Amino acid sequence: MKFTLIICTYMRPKPLQTLLQSVTEQTLYPDEILIIDGSTNDETKAMLDENPYKNLIYFKVDDSERGLTKQRNFGIRKVTETSEIVCFLDDDTILSKTYFENLIGTYKVYPKALGVGGYITNEVKWTQITETEKPTSTSFYYDGWFRSEPLRFRIRKKLGLLDDTKPCIMPTFAHGRAVGFFPPSGNIYHVEVFMGGVSSFKKEIFKQLNFSTYFDGYGLYEDTDFTLRVSKLGQLYLNTAAQLEHHHDVAGRPNQYKYGKMVVKNGWYVWRVKYPNPTVKARIKWNVTTLFLAFLRFTNIFTHQNRMEAFTESVGRIAAWFTLWFQKPQIKS
Repeated sequence: MKFTLIICTYMRPKPLQTLLQSVTEQTLYPDEILIIDGSTNDETKAMLDENPYKNLIYFKVDDSERGLTKQRNFGIRKVTETSEIVCFLDDDTILSKTYFENLIGTYKVYPKALGVGGYITNEVKWTQITETEKPTSTSFYYDGWFRSEPLRFRIRKKLGLLDDTKPCIMPTFAHGRAVGFFPPSGNIYHVEVFMGGVSSFKKEIFKQLNFSTYFDGYGLYEDTDFTLRVSKLGQLYLNTAAQLEHHHDVAGRPNQYKYGKMVVKNGWYVWRVKYPNPTVKARIKWNVTTLFLAFLRFTNIFTHQNRMEAFTESVGRIAAWFTLWFQKPQIKS
């Protein structure tokens, strides 16, 4: 299957170079690589001029096309007609050598799949369950593996703000478990959401859907929005054998106050994409969980070194929560 890789980047020439180096080492190499650069300088272009890569085409976008979702939509319009699959990668990821081989191979196992997500290996420590290695009361376990259960989930469970919905499936009140709650089992899981920065989709779906420009700039939860809309059309899968590392680069990220506002505002938005008319019980649980998580983030000023970041993010969360009572975003199709 011919496939195109789209990498949207912003002011990150060094991480992008590291990613592209890992692409050159792939057992299955992209038929086309599109770099969509929203940088306000020419450092990324200079890096690519000094380090040419096979099948790579570079595009520099102006202000009107800058921002993650806009750059992705721009890239989609540039994909060659012969490509069947469109892959997206964040510019601060590093691939295992068989990433594309396993990712693209999923479409052969599940021919009806509309999208397949990859799996990040360096963010959560998992342990396989054996006679000597067993989960404890503070563990989360799934499919023969276990990991530490985050404090926020343990408290939410005691408060009745957590249910048994599987990872990457949105509960009725949102606030579910993400990809990090799937183990590195090598198995393929049916999901309805996965991360946009390690994703792929059949090109045909872009005849019906685009990434929403509601998620301007940094684009937090833009992937949840898009995959939820795709999952209404067909099947999505996560292949935990398609592995890579994500090394979060601070360049291009919003400040913590804006980030906190985005967590709540965009979180509300994607919740309503899946559940346009939630029940009263679901509404109550969404609001209580949102306030609890904001309070928990606030307590980090006493436990974390970056106290100001914890404070400003928690204030941003509360500010966004209050704003939603008076001005709710309009859901875009």
